[in-house]
Amino acid sequence: MLTLALYNTYDTRRLHEAHLRAIARAGPIAYAYGFHLALIGFPLDGRPVDVAEKIREHTTVGEGGKYLMELAEGNRFHLLDFPRRGFPAQFGNVVATTRKPEGEKEITPLELAERALNGESFLLMVGLGRHGLPGESFKIARYHLDITGKRISLETCTAIGAIPARIATMMEALKWGKNGKKRRHGY
Repeated sequence: MLTLALYNTYDTRRLHEAHLRAIARAGPIAYAYGFHLALIGFPLDGRPVDVAEKIREHTTVGEGGKYLMELAEGNRFHLLDFPRRGFPAQFGNVVATTRKPEGEKEITPLELAERALNGESFLLMVGLGRHGLPGESFKIARYHLDITGKRISLETCTAIGAIPARIATMMEALKWGKNGKKRRHGY
């Protein structure tokens, strides 16, 4: 299971337009690439289906929230509290996405894709706010991932799109290689 997780560093008491836009944008991306979507520390109450319905009322993105609803109805949309000691085990290895991975914790997109194909689960945290992920999230994370491989900082919504797209593409290329099809250079 691969989960794209938006880590709220805006306002934890009140829902803002920035929250709604990010969730609405992340829903179709997660759906398109076969990821689960998790929201960490958002000021939302209710079941994921209820939250998806509420967001659907405020967006035209993703065909008016259709894909977020599909995720929720398929049990692929999750609401999580800020971690105290970690996340539920079903989410697997916690990964902090960053342009500055610590050496011993760094995992490459290719390594993550290979391991996901072998059945490992990963929760990929993206910081939603001006300063990205908070320091404590890097301590909780087992791995750090630079999705660009070039230490380039990406705007939050760009990262939300790039992370699943790159990992899913690498996984597909790896599957092609295992099935005897010609592997393209660079994968």
